[in-house]
Amino acid sequence: MDMWDNSNGTGVEAIYVTMSAQRFKFLMRCLRFDDIRTRDQRKALDKLAPIREIFEDFVSNSKNSFNPSDYLSIDEQLVEFRGNCPFRQYIPSKAAKYGIKIYALASASNLLANLEVYVYSQPDGPYRVSNSANDLVLRLVEPVVGSNRNISLGNWFVSLQLAVTLLKEKSLTLVGTIRGNRREVPQNFLADKDREVHTSLFGYHEKATLVSYVPRKNKAVIALSTMHKVGEIDPSTGDKQKPVIITTYIETKFGVDILDKMCKQYDTARNSRRWPLTIFFHLLNVGGVNALNIYRANHNNENVIRYKYLSTRALDLMKPAIHRRISITTLPKEIQERGKLLLGIKDRVEEQPERINASKGRCSQCGRAKDKKVKTTCEKCNNFTCPDHMKKICVRCYE
Repeated sequence: MDMWDNSNGTGVEAIYVTMSAQRFKFLMRCLRFDDIRTRDQRKALDKLAPIREIFEDFVSNSKNSFNPSDYLSIDEQLVEFRGNCPFRQYIPSKAAKYGIKIYALASASNLLANLEVYVYSQPDGPYRVSNSANDLVLRLVEPVVGSNRNISLGNWFVSLQLAVTLLKEKSLTLVGTIRGNRREVPQNFLADKDREVHTSLFGYHEKATLVSYVPRKNKAVIALSTMHKVGEIDPSTGDKQKPVIITTYIETKFGVDILDKMCKQYDTARNSRRWPLTIFFHLLNVGGVNALNIYRANHNNENVIRYKYLSTRALDLMKPAIHRRISITTLPKEIQERGKLLLGIKDRVEEQPERINASKGRCSQCGRAKDKKVKTTCEKCNNFTCPDHMKKICVRCYE
């Protein structure tokens, strides 16, 4: 709650002018994304029922708001969460280790194109789907089917069957590393101490090209591609003699990883024991990255600093709430003034009447019967006023 503490001048003015800390806590406690009265019925068919509607709306908007680049990648994200969740994952290789696993399709320019939350197995019903690597990839690439784009994949996803299916049925090419224990990988493509370092071995299929590259002794990197018809060496790699298939994969595989890094750089998440709220915060992070990339694309790739763009959009969203709040008459005057300053609102200055050209006159409030002569005048209306009809106020309120 340091953002609301302005005792030392460290609070964020736009935030405590928008709402009080108590109001924010109340909203966080009450924030829900579905109708709790029908949740039990929906949970019988869908483990993601508490946030299904807003999740699908977000994914649908992501699909329809832009055209992704020619190179996309599919990978997993682990959204940190240690509370009670029926599909929480433990992945020791990730920094968070515990969390909710989400598979993402992202372009090389870090734009998210599709999302799917991994929830183990769904109950029997419309949301029950296969979790095999092939079926998962085919669901994620639906937004770009028929576009002749390329999909970069890690070795958990890649198989010859998937590569051929993507090419024939979806009009998409594939580039990715493949595990050596796949039956389509010949024995002589595996690591061998007798193979020379920085050498490549190519194999050809009707629709795909396989390559085995030796980066160091007794190590082999095996990759599959339906994008490359001929095995070529990338001349820019010099003495390392890397194949073009390998360098293409290295250059295009980082879409999801960079997206994940950008989400963590300016993270909106707060500690929570409710997994729907954790997913919602992740959607906010991804939405911020997507919005920035769409803005750049619509403004000739203008070089916009990310934190300035996010702060500007946040202030735009806060302005209606600030405008409503400063209209509350019981709100402290200091907050009203700061709110008007943020909104650029100036108080209307009433036209001052001409000052009476006299050093002394009758009090305008007492009337002619008393005939009380005074020298003091009201600073607002300039009428002569006696002390009995004057109110004392502090300098700040007067100003």
